[in-house]
Amino acid sequence: MRSIHINPRKLLLSKWTAVNPQDKEKHFVVIRLVKPELPEGLIEFVEMEAVYSRRAFVVAWRELRDSGRWQQGWLG
Repeated sequence: MRSIHINPRKLLLSKWTAVNPQDKEKHFVVIRLVKPELPEGLIEFVEMEAVYSRRAFVVAWRELRDSGRWQQGWLG
């Protein structure tokens, strides 16, 4: 499993493909950066939305670095 470099501040509206799609949910968009409680805190989570079902969920942005689960962009 490889880790890719990602700048969390540039994740908004980025596109992702699930390596192992479930329930026809393969393509996703980051729709919101979850702001930390403290203003000087770092972004830890993003909200993603499935293109197919519009289901939204929150995930730690660092999980997107796992190439065994996510690929950047909309592939195949």
